[in-house]
Amino acid sequence: MTVEDKLAEMGVVIPDPKPALGSYVPAVQTGNLVFISGNLPIQADGSMLHPGKLGEDVSVEEGYAAARQCAINCLSAAKGVIGDLNKVQQVVKLRVLVNSAPDFTDQPAVANGASDLLMELFGEESGKHARAAVGVASLPLGVSVEAELVLEVA
Repeated sequence: MTVEDKLAEMGVVIPDPKPALGSYVPAVQTGNLVFISGNLPIQADGSMLHPGKLGEDVSVEEGYAAARQCAINCLSAAKGVIGDLNKVQQVVKLRVLVNSAPDFTDQPAVANGASDLLMELFGEESGKHARAAVGVASLPLGVSVEAELVLEVA
């Protein structure tokens, strides 16, 4: 089964790559590694999914959904560089930044939204990855979550 088939089975649509919001590129390949810049939970219609701060106005479940959307957008950026997600051999590293209230400590549960999507899509072996789930005081445009990704490709 191809990655595109798996995405369809999961009901996930990878949007067209979006331009960077600043002075950087969405993704860059060096050798067999693709480094994907931080992605926000921007939906296909351009709206932000669950903006705000975890522990104040965004629930863990909403943060999980936002992290999942960030991972989908990371895959879009990767596809823009490598052309075909079937080239992904290994999800290497995921970093999820969580816009957190001072006493919020459930960043790992939020980051699972991205991790679970990647493991379901690429399988137990290729989808396993190193990860950091980091609480931060704020994020660009007031979003709740931002994620960046490193992939190994063929």
